[in-house]
Amino acid sequence: MKKLLSLVLVLSFALLAAAGCSSDQPSTQGNDQQTELTPIVVGASPTPHAEILALIQDDLAAKGYKLEIKEYNDYVFPNTALEDGEIDANYFQHITYMNDFNESNGTHLVSLAPVHYEPMGLYPGKVATIEELPDGATIGIPSDPTNEARALLLLEAAGLITLNPDAGLKATPLDVTDNPKNLKFNEMEAALLPRTLVDLDMAVINGNYALQAELSAATDALVSEAADSLAATNYANVLAVKEGNEEDPKLQALAEALCSETVKNYINETYNGNVQTVF
Repeated sequence: MKKLLSLVLVLSFALLAAAGCSSDQPSTQGNDQQTELTPIVVGASPTPHAEILALIQDDLAAKGYKLEIKEYNDYVFPNTALEDGEIDANYFQHITYMNDFNESNGTHLVSLAPVHYEPMGLYPGKVATIEELPDGATIGIPSDPTNEARALLLLEAAGLITLNPDAGLKATPLDVTDNPKNLKFNEMEAALLPRTLVDLDMAVINGNYALQAELSAATDALVSEAADSLAATNYANVLAVKEGNEEDPKLQALAEALCSETVKNYINETYNGNVQTVF
């Protein structure tokens, strides 16, 4: 009889414990729902943009947002994805490129905040110095219109060519008015330039692709854009969003986090002048 009574008591306590666990469960689920983060999907180049975005993920999480970074290795898909609503914002391009892309493709992208500037550099390939460049040497330059003009302006600053002064930020090889070394220009997608550098005499490479290839504008480039150059004032990399979404609270929070002292200090300490903040 005592054994039977003990068994009944054990079963009773077990049932009470199980009931207690099940009664706690809805409360736990409710807390999870209350702390669910609002996603922000941002397209970015791997270096330095995705690296900079990764820095602010925790800050945004503290404000209730989950920053999801989608990496792209070209200059077209992150803009079409933003236009089509596949992502909420992108951070990979400078303002001049974005404006030209809108004009050429009928997209509706706007800058929410300028963040940083990456000096473009002229890097040696088969030829080590500017003085050693032979007659008819081949220089690789980006093929997209805005970065092509930027590359040509850098070559002019290096004393290698002279451009029609009216061309400005729209310059193409057709605007070269003086070319004493009879340089040839190999126009290609910007991302390919570091990979083909060994086959070129020299190449003008965008800062983000140079960083990916572990090239430094400060130490490896034969010449790079000056901080007070025309390029520096026209090629700030921006946080881009689709027109009409500028006041979205989550995008405002993203812009605030990107333009913070935390990001400024990180950029200054990490990229040794290859990336420079503009805020």
